[in-house]
Amino acid sequence: MAVLNLWKWSNLLLAFLVELVALGIFAWWGWDTGGTTLARWLLAIGLPAVTAVVWGLFAAPTATRGTPAVRWVVKVLVFGLAGAALWSLGHPLLGVVFVVVVAANLTIIQTQKLQP
Repeated sequence: MAVLNLWKWSNLLLAFLVELVALGIFAWWGWDTGGTTLARWLLAIGLPAVTAVVWGLFAAPTATRGTPAVRWVVKVLVFGLAGAALWSLGHPLLGVVFVVVVAANLTIIQTQKLQP
């Protein structure tokens, strides 16, 4: 029983960590993409902030809006765009690894019905 509990919470912790990493990737991409200092700051702060709000509304475990289909669309978009952002930052292997880890984690959580 303890091993199953460890498995559950390890996967849920990983899910939370990849959500935070995605926000960090968006900040990094925004900073790298912005031309002026003002644009860099706006993108580095704005992209993660908008992503966090959308995530909280539609994809978080406690989200009150949207359907299960909308939840999955938001997750695929956020994590897919984070992987694409890594790729565009010159780290294609990291982008692919990130997306593969996220896909495996989400598959485990979904198929084993792991909820907090």
